[in-house]
Amino acid sequence: MNTDRLRRGFALALLGAALVAAGCASGPRVRAERDKSVDFSQYRTFAFADPLGTDRAGYQTMVSQYLKAATQRELEARGLRLVDAGPQLLVNFNGKLSEKFRTTTVPSSSITFGYGHGSYYGYRTGIYTTWPLYAPDTQVTAYTEGTLNIDVIDAAKKQMIWEGVAVGRVTDETMENLKPKIDEAVAAIFVNYPIKSASQLQ
Repeated sequence: MNTDRLRRGFALALLGAALVAAGCASGPRVRAERDKSVDFSQYRTFAFADPLGTDRAGYQTMVSQYLKAATQRELEARGLRLVDAGPQLLVNFNGKLSEKFRTTTVPSSSITFGYGHGSYYGYRTGIYTTWPLYAPDTQVTAYTEGTLNIDVIDAAKKQMIWEGVAVGRVTDETMENLKPKIDEAVAAIFVNYPIKSASQLQ
């Protein structure tokens, strides 16, 4: 049982590592959806769902704690207040990891002619019309992709009114920077929230 908990906890830790850009230095890929019939300015208070989708086996993961802290900052920057009871909004998180494959096709120069055959292209002596002699070489690279969802729910109606999603690639390097990467992902998601922060309005 303890082994199973550790595995699930580690998977959620990897989620945080996943929230880096997939081949992009600017951050995770982000999208958001909202209920356009809702006036978001009416909400003043919020709390977090219990349990959160990122909690496991009856305890709160480090990922959950980092997500809560980052989200609290973003919502408070938009004028909302965290309360213990009777919140107007509830916030929940969820994450998943998926195995992905990238296919790359590059020219292959395995066919060579002239002297030096077989050694570093030959080197293209004898015949220099290389392109007809090239064959495509397909390379497949496996990687892990993580997806983070942030749900904002109208507590009274029990209805989700906004969803932000960040998708990124897992790397070993970000395991050492889990908290700042989660902060980065949450901030990127909330750029799309209907109520802007003071810094966005400047």
